[in-house]
Amino acid sequence: MRKEFAVGNKLRKFYLGLMLLFLYLPIFVLIVFSFNDTKLRGVWAGFTTHWYVDLFSDPVILKSLYVTLIVAVISTAVATIVGTISAIGIRAFSKKTQHLILNINYLPVLNPDIVTAVALMSLYGFLAMEQGLLTMILSHIVFCLPYVIISVLPKLDQLDKNIVEAAFDLGAKPHEVLYHVIIPQIKPGIVTGALLAFTLSIDDFIISFFTTGQGVSNLSITLYSMAKAGINPSMNAISTILFVVVMILLLVLNRRDVDIIDLEV
Repeated sequence: MRKEFAVGNKLRKFYLGLMLLFLYLPIFVLIVFSFNDTKLRGVWAGFTTHWYVDLFSDPVILKSLYVTLIVAVISTAVATIVGTISAIGIRAFSKKTQHLILNINYLPVLNPDIVTAVALMSLYGFLAMEQGLLTMILSHIVFCLPYVIISVLPKLDQLDKNIVEAAFDLGAKPHEVLYHVIIPQIKPGIVTGALLAFTLSIDDFIISFFTTGQGVSNLSITLYSMAKAGINPSMNAISTILFVVVMILLLVLNRRDVDIIDLEV
């Protein structure tokens, strides 16, 4: 029995290792070849960083980076504020109404990105809005907002209602209770939602591609445009930077979750 358990354990480790290799080997190859001193794929010609230097001296890349950061920062700020207020408002409704609103909130999360993208593009066309930076920002707010609400709601569930009632009994006004009592208690959820929204925004391609206009593109769209001319190390460099940024944000997000769990325990 012990021998069979050991064999089964080895098989599980083997399958796990195989799965991780399948998932992360392409990313590892991408990062390695972003430092390759040749445009030829599959041939290592020596270590270099000039692809990264060229990347940040390219006006098209710099403009795309600027657009990416502007869209991500604005959409994250708006989605975080509106999402937090919405989550607090949702908790004030009855259970039946909450259930209905939350089901509606989950639709953008469960919808395929292409459906959301085409729907938003059609809406802007119906409203006769010229697609560009503004429509891209509005689109990012739309698909980031549900994630902020989902992140904040669990912290509201953990909020002690007696503290809120005590604040009112002591003469605090509604805005004072919100600022001094509720927000400090749900801050971890707000920060988690903001980080998640920022990560989704800088990583988005499909919705951005369908809701942008002429001359406005983020890094993902620029990467797609470069791919039409063939894979080159500059693309590897952009992809590596995006991967590192997203990975850092995810690590920070996971670290916050671990810290919160430790504090609660």
